[in-house]
Parts: sequence; structure tokens; C-alpha cells
Amino acid sequence: MDKHEALFRYVLRLGDNALITGQRLAELVTGAPELEEELAIANFSLDYIGQARLFYSCAGELEGAGRVEDDFAFLRDEREFENVLLVEQPNGHFGDTIVRQFLFESFYALQLDALTHCSAPRLAEIAVRAEKELQYHLRHASQWMLRLGDGTDESHARMQDSLNKLWRYSGEMSAADELDETFRREWQGPHLSAIASVWKDNVAAVLKRATLEVPAVQWMDSGGRSGRHSEQFGYLIAEMQYMQRAWPGAQW
Repeated sequence: MDKHEALFRYVLRLGDNALITGQRLAELVTGAPELEEELAIANFSLDYIGQARLFYSCAGELEGAGRVEDDFAFLRDEREFENVLLVEQPNGHFGDTIVRQFLFESFYALQLDALTHCSAPRLAEIAVRAEKELQYHLRHASQWMLRLGDGTDESHARMQDSLNKLWRYSGEMSAADELDETFRREWQGPHLSAIASVWKDNVAAVLKRATLEVPAVQWMDSGGRSGRHSEQFGYLIAEMQYMQRAWPGAQW
């Protein structure tokens, strides 16, 4: 794979992860369990959408074909998105959302930290900015893991069930493919297997404090980074892209 194509697609993947995460969190606005959480979720959603804009803008510059942020977000079909399956999973109850965010953000924070040292200047600059936001996101999710996992019998049981359901999507984040290897080799990108080792230790430490058990799941689901998504993803982007698809080129 050409090094410039690898950089473009890698940045686009990062944008897809951020956009879909932001869209899922936006769905919870007016549906949080308390006012303070309502404000937090809305701000987290805006953070992710802001990151997606930066990544998509960078991708457009790298591609040089005239595409801009809106083109990548609203004018691509389902199979063209390469986000991991974990971030597109439905919100479910509050525990489902917290577990999804905790698993993803524990990995994403490490990935961003590694990207601050890559040899692509613009991407490293974006990673520095995004990493600062992610540290707060991760701290927030971790606190909720502890509060609910080591809470009542019911909250503990629900969190363990959420963890058991979502764990099978966590392996895709560190499953390096040709794109990841090319980016690592040509642009001094993250070594995903090394990140995965730190991620497992960090996650296990939080789960232990939350009195939750690491699921014994061996098989990991994948396909999102190859454009093969879960059924829920089609509904998500249909809602997200509706206005732009219905009125192409409209100026808001």
C-alpha cells in the first residue's frame, strides 16, 4: 500500500470512529439520568464531532480531490465507513453506554498518545488536541464504572451484563491490518499489539476496583474497519445523513 494512501485512509478511519461515537452520544441528549450527566454527554458528543471535523478536514487535504468534511460525513454509503463495530453499538440502558465508552476510550486515549509522536505533523497536532479531551472523557467513564459496578446488586448485575455483551467488540480495535502496518512502518504510527497489552492491564485494573469480572469471551467480532457493519449502523447513518440526502448541497 502506498504510504500517502495509508495516511489518508488512517486519518479517515479516525474521523469515522469520532463521528459515529459523537452521533451515538448525541442520541442521549434529553435522555440522561441526571442534569449534570445531560450536560456532560452533550459536551462529549460535541468533542467527538469536533475531532471528526479535524480528521475529515485533514483527510480532504491529503486526498486533494475537493472533498470536505460534509462529504465524508454525509455523502458516503455504509460500506465506505471504516469505524470499529464497538462505537456503533446502540446506547441501550445507561450501563451499556458507559461500558461502550469505557472500553473504547481506554484504547483511544492510548492510540492518541502514540499518534502525538507520529511523523505526520498535521495528524500529530490533531492528536495532541484530542488527547486532552479524551483524558477527561476516560476519567468520567471510569468513575461511572466504579460507581455502578461497585454499587447496588442490580447496578452491578447490569454492568456485568453490559460488559459481557460488548466485550466481543473490543478485539477489533487492536487487530492490525495492512493499513495499520503500513502506517506504522511509514509514519511511525502506533504499534497496536503494544497498545493492546497496556489497554488490557488498564481495563483489568478498573474492573477489579469495580468488582466486575473480565469476560471469558474468546471469539472477537470484527468487520467494521473493512466496511462490514452491524444492522444498527444502517439506521444510525440514515438518521444522521437524512437532511443532506434529502436536500443535497443545502446551505444551513
